[in-house]
Amino acid sequence: MRVLLLSTYELGRQPFGLASPAARLTQAGATVRCLDLAVQALDAQAIAAADLIAFYVPMHTATRLAARALTSVKQLNPTAHLCFYGLYAPVNEAFLRSLGAGTILGGEFEDGLVALVKRLATAGAASAQEEPVISLARQPFLAPDRRGLPGLERYAKLIMGPDDHRLVGYTEATRGCKHLCRHCPIVPVYNGRFRVVPREVVLEDIARQVAAGAQHITFGDPDFLNGPRQALPLVDALHARFPALTYDVTVKIEHLVRHAELLPALRDTGCVFVTSAVEAVDDLILEKFDKRHTRAEFEAVVRRFRTLGLTLNPTFVTFTPWTTLDGYLDLLRTLVELDLVANVAPVQYAIRLLIPAGSRLLELPDVQALVGPFDEQALSYTWVHPDSRVDKLYAVVRRIATAAGAHADRRTVFAQVWEAAHAAAGLAAPAPAWQPHDGAQTPVPFLSEAWFC
Repeated sequence: MRVLLLSTYELGRQPFGLASPAARLTQAGATVRCLDLAVQALDAQAIAAADLIAFYVPMHTATRLAARALTSVKQLNPTAHLCFYGLYAPVNEAFLRSLGAGTILGGEFEDGLVALVKRLATAGAASAQEEPVISLARQPFLAPDRRGLPGLERYAKLIMGPDDHRLVGYTEATRGCKHLCRHCPIVPVYNGRFRVVPREVVLEDIARQVAAGAQHITFGDPDFLNGPRQALPLVDALHARFPALTYDVTVKIEHLVRHAELLPALRDTGCVFVTSAVEAVDDLILEKFDKRHTRAEFEAVVRRFRTLGLTLNPTFVTFTPWTTLDGYLDLLRTLVELDLVANVAPVQYAIRLLIPAGSRLLELPDVQALVGPFDEQALSYTWVHPDSRVDKLYAVVRRIATAAGAHADRRTVFAQVWEAAHAAAGLAAPAPAWQPHDGAQTPVPFLSEAWFC
């Protein structure tokens, strides 16, 4: 069985979602090719030769790009069985099947892909799906097989300073999440559960990437502290084996508060920054999202990180149905007061709430009253802000962020957004009251490909 695994985009990362199933499928006897369309051209020969073509769709942008690429793929190989797998596959099942997908796999997808290959080998490409669309069953893991993927030099870099750019690897120690944030795309699939990848598998994956040149590792777990008993022994072992290796993780504000005693261990084992989906500084919006933290707790985490010498990389959903012009200005003022402007990527000022199929936001009466029909091309429900000035500001800020790019001076971009937000509110923009620094400011580390969905 000839299998082609396709990725369209994964935030500048070498796709774990191709490498992990490649190992399992190869073990099962399949001939596997991997193609990452984020950095490679469409390979007509590889597509034409495949019996099974499986698109990995871990995020909204990746799914939309996969849907676009599918037209060319079907023209090159009209008889191959088509599969979509990953977080965004099951919630968009009807749409993807309408495009010609024969199999949809979400959750723990490696077992499903192996079962699919066995089914096709016996029943043929036209056979109906037998595998569960969403599987949360515990499954065996192998160290990902990255041999068929482009080298790490083709992907995002860690920027530690003007002359310090490091090759970045990527792995996952856990998948899913035990929390139920209303706006999160993980919830419709995992529904409050998470699965652990064996520590020895994670360490072997990292070791292979270090051998390939990685100087820094991004842990892609939705929340690295969902399982502290997995996380801390893992980074202890990692640091003991590769003391010069740095890493970054993603952790909820709620966990940064609850597990504050663990933060020194992250710092001491090489963690250079922690990404946290703060989402808002308005407690009303945080309640709507069911984030389980408050503005005051976010501010306390910022102070704690400063004391520890850790870098916080906060992300936001800046435009929501509950965002007001005053609220947007309050967010900007808060970033200045907390001295976080250098920590925020320009794209974060222009994140507009997505309401995908299956979103828990649809439980809220005010969201039900607001949303329009589901837009299959956009893969989300349409909504218009009750205050047209907010949507107009979003359009302006989006243009600013798009023009800036990931490497723009963050204070310069912030100043442009600051001016635009005050203009939208009909106010004169005072000069931002930047926090003073004692001596030379240490550059804030960041990845050259900024996070968004």
